[in-house]
Amino acid sequence: MPEHAPAQPRHLIPLLAAVTATGPLAMQIFLPALPAVQADFAIGAGVVQLTLSLSLLAIAFSTLAYGPLSDRFGRRPVLLLGLALFLVGTLICALAPTIEVLIAGRIIQAAGGAAGMVLARAVVRDIWGHDEAAAVIAKLTMVMVVAPMVAPAIGGAFTDLFAWRAVFWFSAFAGVVIAFWTALRLPESHVARGRSEGAKALLRGFAHLLGSGRFCGYVAHTAFSSMIFFAFISGAPYLMVNVLGRPATEYGLWFMAASLGFMAGNFLAIRTSGRWTLQGLMLTGSLLSLGGVALSAALVALGHLSPMGLFLPITLTMVGNGLAMPNAQAGALNVFPHRAGTASGFSGFAQMMLSAVAIQAVGQLHDDTAWPMLAFMGLGAFGALAAIIGVTRLERQASATRSRAPLPEG
Repeated sequence: MPEHAPAQPRHLIPLLAAVTATGPLAMQIFLPALPAVQADFAIGAGVVQLTLSLSLLAIAFSTLAYGPLSDRFGRRPVLLLGLALFLVGTLICALAPTIEVLIAGRIIQAAGGAAGMVLARAVVRDIWGHDEAAAVIAKLTMVMVVAPMVAPAIGGAFTDLFAWRAVFWFSAFAGVVIAFWTALRLPESHVARGRSEGAKALLRGFAHLLGSGRFCGYVAHTAFSSMIFFAFISGAPYLMVNVLGRPATEYGLWFMAASLGFMAGNFLAIRTSGRWTLQGLMLTGSLLSLGGVALSAALVALGHLSPMGLFLPITLTMVGNGLAMPNAQAGALNVFPHRAGTASGFSGFAQMMLSAVAIQAVGQLHDDTAWPMLAFMGLGAFGALAAIIGVTRLERQASATRSRAPLPEG
């Protein structure tokens, strides 16, 4: 644990989970409303996908700023700033008269919500240190995933019963509650921050991270794993509503199965933490993810495009992601623990950039079949598997180098 780090208050885990969930909640609750937004503004699927892909790009670039800023000024003030941006963007979305204003609001909303996604992991690394970080991140993620799990069901119900704007009013209410909770309960965890660090030093920090093959491997694994999920959520709502003719509420209910799979993977990560290596858990999770994508492709090839055929294989994939991703995130933070905020920020940047590419590509290639979605899901699954194979090799080389190092005299 870092010197003079705060004690380990377990009651912070629900708060950190809620903070982390702010961005994903806003993303997932909006998904069932996409066909309604497309119809309301009389636009094509590629245009409405910009509300997703550009928001992911906003998350990506925001994470690059939040990490270094929090390393310099502290986690708490930067997080509160992000939550304020989230609320402003959400209100713009709720009142948007045109698709252009809605897209702008989504960009601001996403940029604010990114703060929690980056800084909660950095707070965990500050407080719990190297040995417990993976298990705590898994606990945090398992608690956090409850909100995105129920969010599509809530978003679908609001869309069917009221209108798509109702999802943003709900998100604004949740954002206010989380902001007040954070202001009242979250202490500053980064006690050794360097206020004198300038822009050049921050750029050197990024260069230092990118010079490490181990760090890049962990980040690549997280990014490709995330790509699987975002390719799925880019295609699945249209397949359910426009191709299969199912209501938005049903999409939200089916989505809960995938979220439960992710929670199950997180639970396995917690139970096996300390008994398996990070790399072993990541490899197991990657193989499960690839198996789920392969099963989905096989069902579609055999003509079984149905809600069950879409969501049961992705549930297996989410078990794998839930097992692997907390360990990959902890591995990235552990490479350079003194730059946990910057490391978490760059990891989030890579994750969202690749996911934004997948979302927009699937939307542009949408042809009323599942194949564009499955193609990018498969690319993500193979990329994650290749990344963990590479990381394992590099970790073994690093371990061998350390074992050959001479012992200090005395």
